Amino acid sequence: MVKFRLHPENTAFVVVDIQEKLMVTMEHRDKVYKNHRILMALARQLNIPVIKCEQYPKGLGSTVPEIAELLPQEHYTMEKVVFSAFGQDLKNILQQINRKNIVITGTETHVCVFQTTRDLLEDGYNVHVVRDGVCSRFKENYLSGLQLMENMGAVINNTETIAFDMLQRSDTPDFKVVSAILK
Repeated sequence: MVKFRLHPENTAFVVVDIQEKLMVTMEHRDKVYKNHRILMALARQLNIPVIKCEQYPKGLGSTVPEIAELLPQEHYTMEKVVFSAFGQDLKNILQQINRKNIVITGTETHVCVFQTTRDLLEDGYNVHVVRDGVCSRFKENYLSGLQLMENMGAVINNTETIAFDMLQRSDTPDFKVVSAILK
């Protein structure tokens, strides 16, 4: 049951390739943006590290402003040209922050999110894929990516479950801040 529990002190968020030229092709981008508002508020409120990954930003643009403006002031940024974000840079960051639970969001579900999740799982991390925080251009690819990751051992989760699991209580200042965004 350990892999199904998330605690702020042992969790990091990895945001994969939510970039300008990619997101304009995503039908469900507004849902992804809405759920990142909640997740990034959670990260800021509970001091959860956020690692932002960008695939070839020179060609695909930066992280979209709808997400970039939500990131905690202190976050990590990684550029990459390979599909999996789990290269030496991400390995180094994860070793430095010492977090074994990874909550992953981004695009595309069946490519970069899938490959990053596979590599994280293979290296012993517990991975929660945020079903309503990932997207693909085509529904069948989105569904296939989720199924593959679940079959590999990732927890397919959602924004609200993650938020309430990490908050644990409704009588705290943290809950008040995050719940206001949940509405």
